[in-house]
Amino acid sequence: PNENTGPTFSEFADECIANKAHEWRNDKHAAQWRNTIKTYVNPMIGQKQLDLIDTEDILAVLTPIWYTKTETAARVRGRIEWVLAAATTRKLRSGQNPAAWRGHLETILPKRTKVAPVVHHSALPYEQIPSFMGQLRNLEAVSALALQFLILNASRVGEVIGALRTEVNQSSIWTIPANRMKAARPHRVPLGKKSLELLEVSKFLDPDSPYLFSIDKRPLSNMALTMLLRRLDYKVTVHGFRSSFRDWAAEETNHSSD
Repeated sequence: PNENTGPTFSEFADECIANKAHEWRNDKHAAQWRNTIKTYVNPMIGQKQLDLIDTEDILAVLTPIWYTKTETAARVRGRIEWVLAAATTRKLRSGQNPAAWRGHLETILPKRTKVAPVVHHSALPYEQIPSFMGQLRNLEAVSALALQFLILNASRVGEVIGALRTEVNQSSIWTIPANRMKAARPHRVPLGKKSLELLEVSKFLDPDSPYLFSIDKRPLSNMALTMLLRRLDYKVTVHGFRSSFRDWAAEETNHSSD
């Protein structure tokens, strides 16, 4: 095929997953495949013709996540390899599979078993978040309440530390105004039971404050949550919890990253 014929990677991947889904017992598998491809692969090579995809394209997808989300990156590589192998079988491309590990990418990328233990993750792997939340629950600091709330709602720091009690309505919807949103549009967050419990504790600790989380009616500083992570000796960033959430959604749920 030439540049103007044949399906793109994104189109062909959707078709492959739809065909393969019939043999998977759990619907979650198909959702995981679709979500990881949509999140990590399509932005780079989704619109590219199958026969034009080369090793540099695969590295463009994998390199940004190989050292920070190693396990996810390894799964993504395997899924790309499988899609491209199916394309070869269907005679939509020819030659070596650029996503193959053995004898190919293993000569360029370090083994995931060598990477994962030594990397200081900017994001905590989602599998570790339940135990981390347990640690936070044992702390009495307001910053620990705020960090739990931030993690549960996949929020940014500025959205949480500037949050006012008047932004949460009777229906437990937290409406973040446009001026605190990166996208500059108001954002509505339905609060779950645990989030509401955190707000109750925070209000008890500082009853007359206008803020959701505060000390002596003053909001927490921009660095309060970062300093908490440092005290707990976690080499991750506060913003990284949004990445943890995105990985969990892609790998463990039937929902799109959006």
